[in-house]
Amino acid sequence: MILSMMELVNEYGLLSLFLLSFCASTLLPLGSEWFLVVLLLQGTSPVTAIVVATIGNSLGSATNYLIGFYGGDWFVAKVLRIDKKRQQRAESWFRRYGSWSLLLAWLPVIGDPLCLASGMLKTPVWRFVLLVTSGKGLRYSCLALVTLQGATMLR
Repeated sequence: MILSMMELVNEYGLLSLFLLSFCASTLLPLGSEWFLVVLLLQGTSPVTAIVVATIGNSLGSATNYLIGFYGGDWFVAKVLRIDKKRQQRAESWFRRYGSWSLLLAWLPVIGDPLCLASGMLKTPVWRFVLLVTSGKGLRYSCLALVTLQGATMLR
């Protein structure tokens, strides 16, 4: 059975946000921001929505980190089919800018490879979690602020 958008929002809103946020930060080509906006406009608590989206998105990035950490070159090349050139570019960028670049793990295109490279280069877990979660939380907070201010201005 296919659920309507209103059923997703009303019955499974926060769970859907968590799952979408998680999947969006793996190698799947998805976005979660639009659903956060929908929930906020439907009256969901901003703090709750931001926390749920941040946790889901951060755990998805942690999945990429673990793939890099434990999977190594073979898994990345054979299963994920990320070519050596793209892998080396991510590792080079990560080495150049260091673990601080993980604050940008929320960016499309570069975020997933950054997390993968971070795992392959064995960034300490505590540093990975702190930087990735901070960057993603700040991004969702800014989006929520803009959404709620925009909604207030239109009323």
